[in-house]
Amino acid sequence: MGCAGCSIDGDGTPRGCGSKGHCSSGGCNKMNTYDWLSNLDLNDPSEYRMVEVSFKRGARKDFFVANPHTGAITGDLVAVEAGNGYDIGRISLSGELVRLQMKKKRINEDRVHSKVLRIANQRDTERLEEARSRERAAMIRARAISRNLNLQMKVGDVEFQGDNRKATFYYTADGRVDFRELVRAYANEFKVKIEMRQIGSRQESARIGGLGPCGRELCCSTWLSDFKSVSTSAARYQNLAINQTKLSGQCGRLKCCLNYELDSYLDALDSFPKKADRLRTAYHKYDLIKTDIFKGIMYYIQVLERGRGPIIAIHKDRVKEILALNRKKEFPEELGASTYATVAQEKDDHDFEDVTGHIELPSVAKKKKGRNNKRRPDNRRGPDKRGSRRPSREGQDKRGGKPKNEKSSGGSKENPKRDKQHGPKTEGKGQPRNSNKRRPNKNRNNKNRNRPPLSNDDTKKT
Repeated sequence: MGCAGCSIDGDGTPRGCGSKGHCSSGGCNKMNTYDWLSNLDLNDPSEYRMVEVSFKRGARKDFFVANPHTGAITGDLVAVEAGNGYDIGRISLSGELVRLQMKKKRINEDRVHSKVLRIANQRDTERLEEARSRERAAMIRARAISRNLNLQMKVGDVEFQGDNRKATFYYTADGRVDFRELVRAYANEFKVKIEMRQIGSRQESARIGGLGPCGRELCCSTWLSDFKSVSTSAARYQNLAINQTKLSGQCGRLKCCLNYELDSYLDALDSFPKKADRLRTAYHKYDLIKTDIFKGIMYYIQVLERGRGPIIAIHKDRVKEILALNRKKEFPEELGASTYATVAQEKDDHDFEDVTGHIELPSVAKKKKGRNNKRRPDNRRGPDKRGSRRPSREGQDKRGGKPKNEKSSGGSKENPKRDKQHGPKTEGKGQPRNSNKRRPNKNRNNKNRNRPPLSNDDTKKT
C-alpha cells in the first residue's frame, strides 16, 4: 500500500516512498509506530540498547538487544537471533520509546536475551523473499492435511523463518486439538521445523487484515493492540438495533468500535430522568419509544385502544416535571403546547410525473375462461354429434333397453332367491363394467319397461 506521494510504475502499481513503513501517512505497514525521537539531533549519553523489531510487515513484533558495534538504526533490515537459526526483521523503534513500549506490554528487561546479529545483506534478503513466497502454498496444503485428519481447526496464517528452517502455523479452534499426528505430517511435507500456535478470532483478523464497513482498514491490523471485551449493552446504551450481522466484525465478534463512544453516551444519559417509560395526563397515556441522547429529546406515543396515536417529542426537562406531578397523583391537562411537537410523516417525493392520458397502451383482448362444454359420456343418450367415444345403441329398444333379438339371461343357479329379488348376477365385484350394456334405471317408474316391442299391425290398431 502506498500513500498519495508515492511514484507509480507503468502498470499503475505504487513503488513506495522508501521510508520502510515509517511514512507520515502510516499506510505502508501494519501496526505502524513513528519513531519521532530518531529524527532529532540529540546526543544521548545513556542510550537505551533495546530495540523493537517487526516481522512480516508488522504482523509480529519482538524486543532484542542491539549492541553498538552493529550500527543498526530505526528502519534497517537486520538479522536477529532465533531459537533455531536466525530471522530477518526490520527495526521499528529504538531508544527511550522502546522503554515505554516494554512498560506498556509489561515485559521485563531481564527476560530479553536475544540479540541483533548484523544488518541484513543481499543473501539474507533473497532468502527472506523465498520464505515469503512459500507461505501461501504452505497454508493451502496445511488446511488440506488437517481436513484429511478430521481435526476441528482452521489454519489462518503461516510464517516461515528468515532462514527457511522453521515454520509457524497459526490456527483457531473452539477447543483443545491433539495435533501430534498433524505435526509429523507437516514435517514430512514441508521438511522444516514445525511450531503450532493457537490464536483467537480477533488475532486472526489482525494478521490477515481487511477493510471494515466504515471503509477504512481494520483497527486491529493498523493500531489497536489490546482487545477489550465488548457486550451488547454498549449497543443498547447507544440506541443501536441488536442486529448480529451489523454489530459483528470480520472476526465474527462484536465490533471493537462499539466501545469508542460509549463513555460519551453514558455521560449524556446521566442527565435524563429515570423510569420515564410512561407519562400520564388527565385524558391520555403516553409510552416512550425513542430517546435522542445528544439533543435531549424524548419521543412518546399516545396510547389508544385501537390504532396508532400521534408521536410527540418532549424535552427531557419537561419530562422531569410531568414525572414529579405523576408521583404526587397529579395529572396535567396536556403535555405543554410550547414544549412538544407532533412528528409528521414526511411525504415521499417521487421523481416521476403522471402520464395518464398521454400514453395509451394497446388493449389486449383476454379470452374468457368459460365453462368446459365437453360433457362426460352418458349411456342413456345417443351418440354425440362431435364424434365422442360413446357406445352405440343400435339394436336396442327405445323403451325396454334390451336388445331386440336377444333373450333375457337366465337366473343364477347358486342363489335363485336373490335372482328373483335383484335380478340375475351379471358382473362380479372388481370386474370392469361393460359400457355397451345399459343398466336399468330403478328410480324411474316405467310400467312398460318389460313389455315386448309392438309390431306394425298393433300400431295400426291403435
